[in-house]
This record gives sequence, C-alpha cells and structure tokens, in this order.
Amino acid sequence: MEEDMDEGQTQKGCLECCIKCLGGIPYPSLIATILLYAGVALFCGCGHEALSGTVTILQNYFEVVRGPVDSLDVFTMIDIIKYVIYGIASAFFVYGILLMVEGFFTSGAIKDLYGDFKITTCGRCVSAWFIMLTYIFMLAWLGVTAFTSLPVFIYFNIWTICQNATILEGVTLCLDPRQYGIVPIGEGKTVCTGSEKFYKMCESNELDMTFHLFVCSLAGAGAAVIAMIHYLMVLSANWAYVKDACRMQKYEDTKSKEEQELHDIHSTRSKERLNAYT
Repeated sequence: MEEDMDEGQTQKGCLECCIKCLGGIPYPSLIATILLYAGVALFCGCGHEALSGTVTILQNYFEVVRGPVDSLDVFTMIDIIKYVIYGIASAFFVYGILLMVEGFFTSGAIKDLYGDFKITTCGRCVSAWFIMLTYIFMLAWLGVTAFTSLPVFIYFNIWTICQNATILEGVTLCLDPRQYGIVPIGEGKTVCTGSEKFYKMCESNELDMTFHLFVCSLAGAGAAVIAMIHYLMVLSANWAYVKDACRMQKYEDTKSKEEQELHDIHSTRSKERLNAYT
C-alpha cells in the first residue's frame, strides 16, 4: 500500500514537472523560429540549385562562355550570390537560436525562478536590441524578396514563350540575354523560336526545374519576412512585459520602504511610551 502511494506521488511529481516545463516554453518564439528556419532553408536550398540550373542553361543553350578569372561576368556574380546564400543560412541559424533564448528568458518560468529583478536589468536592454535588429532584418528580407522576384519574372517570360511557341505560327520570338544584362551588349547570344536550341531548351528538365526552384525560393523569402514580422510582435510583447515588470518592481520597492518606515515609526513611539511609563 505504501509502495503504491509512493509510486503515485512520484508520477504526480513527474507530471507536475512536465507541465511546468511545457508551460515555460515560449510558443510564439518557437513558432516564429520554425517558420524562419523553414523559410531560410527553402530560400537557400532552392536558390542555390536554381542558380546552378541557370549556369547550365546559359552554357548549353545560349553558349555563354565563362570569362577570365579576374573578370566580373554573370558566372562570377552567380558564384558570389552562392557564397552570400551560405552566409545567410549560417547567420540566421544562429540568430534564430538567440531569439529563442531571449524568449525563454522573458517567459514566466524564468520569472518564477529568478524573480523580476533579473529580468528587468538585462532583459530590457536585450529586448530593445533584438527589436531594432529584427526590424532591420525584416527590411533586408523584403529587399531579398523583391530581388528574388526578378529571376521568377524572367523565367516566367521564357516559360510562357515556350508554351506559346507552337500556337503562334509564323511569328518569330527571340530570347536575348542582353535585355537582362546577363551578357555584354556586343555579344549576340539570341535563341529564337524555330531553332533546334530553342526546342531543346523548352523540352529540357533544366528550364522547368529552375523556374519552379526560383518560385520556391521566392516563397521561402516570403516566409522569412512573415517570421520576422512574427518575431517583432513577440519581441514587442516581451518588451511590454519587461517594462511592466520594472514598474511593478519599483512599486514593490516603494511599498516595502513605506511599510518599513511606518513600522520603524510605530516601534519608536512604542519605545518612547514605554520609557515615559517607566
């Protein structure tokens, strides 16, 4: 009987501990972190593969040749963008962890463990810093989203021409990479409807796959923007919580001081009355 009671108390203690742990998780920050990681992974992974597909299309169908090592051509720009993608993936992986830690330290569980003073001294400055940094990153991701929409627009035009090439008989449509600044003006790398290269490119998997990869990359950038907005909402709520905690701490300090002063005055008067009586 006693063993059953001990087991029941142990299970009850474990259940209370699990409930307390689950209650201390900052779920809004967790949702925003998952959305940020999903968006960054989608943008970086699909964007990297789409850029590789672009290189294949330019070399196989437009016959664009890679320039010397010291020259700044379209292939060098693609390589630079790939390195930027590597930096974005690693940087926002770390930033998501930092925002999760900030969410934990402004949750109610940390308040119960360490009290309001620990939160209001360091958490107030940290919350303000993260709000400013997240707002800057949100603007940066808006710019990345706008930049990612450009290749989506270009590939949509190419895909539309391929779809309508058989419908418009007798009309010659040409794809000229010079219109988009991909090759210098002096180089003519046009591919027109009716040519063998045009039909090979339209029937190839590279064009269709690269177009859809850029669309997924654009969706990932949009998800990152939504995650940044969600983070701003969470950080603003944490800032308000820390600010209220600071005010409450000041109120409690003032109240305790006044009560202590009243207690001291009452004690002093009692002593004076006792001395006068004796």
